[in-house]
Amino acid sequence: MSPVLDIQNVSVRRGRKNLLHDVSWTVNEDERWVILGPNGAGKTTLLQIAAARLFPTTGTAKILDEQLGAVDVFELRPLIGFSSNSLTTTVPMQETALNVVVTAAYGVTGRWREEYEQLDERRAFALLNEWGVGTVFDRPFSTLSEGERKRVQIARALMTDPELLLLDEPGAGLDLGGREALVERTSELVTSEEAPTTVLVTHHLEEIPPGFTHVLLLRDGTTVAAGPIEETMTSANLSKTFDTELELIHRDGRFSAFKKPAAAVAASSAGSASSQARG
Repeated sequence: MSPVLDIQNVSVRRGRKNLLHDVSWTVNEDERWVILGPNGAGKTTLLQIAAARLFPTTGTAKILDEQLGAVDVFELRPLIGFSSNSLTTTVPMQETALNVVVTAAYGVTGRWREEYEQLDERRAFALLNEWGVGTVFDRPFSTLSEGERKRVQIARALMTDPELLLLDEPGAGLDLGGREALVERTSELVTSEEAPTTVLVTHHLEEIPPGFTHVLLLRDGTTVAAGPIEETMTSANLSKTFDTELELIHRDGRFSAFKKPAAAVAASSAGSASSQARG
């Protein structure tokens, strides 16, 4: 079976700056990936390529067995559910939450003269209910809370029953309760048998829902490590990714990390130096 995403030796340049440099990444159908890294690591840039919204400067990107540059992206994009904060700026101020979801059927964000069947509106309303925002279906998107907007965006991303679901920092800006509710619902989604192949971008470990199988760690536009999450998400790899000595905590399928106390870092360094001297 062909990979859902097959990105090989991809670089993206803007002027003299490399947003991505020689990144290779393969996502298979039965995998759920997290892209993790600090601000400016290239996470969103890579997701834009996976969403067929950005072409690499060099390298190749195949999405759902179609190569960017050799396919009509407007035919490819309906197969990709994409949730991103960038959507907020493209939605007309008074567009209702229901219309934000249903317009995904045409790949637009404002309802104009398109004709939608009742089946489309029923599906949009059902998705809003599934994500806990059915009661705001007739409210303008601009008046919703940050948590409500996030849920509406994910409902929209699922509207076309996509083969690939891309979630760009869905927990950004949420309070603790909102984040935990979103994590729980996302975990239910990705562990269901009907779930599309899913990629989630974040720079907070606490936002990773249980059920994700793989992780790609990025720093300065390059790959630090990639692979199964249980093997790849380590204190050492996280420390390299965030350029800070971190201690990883993994409990009940959730991750968190804290900076190691200076004394512990010094003791570790001293022990390493002593070992090298004896060697």
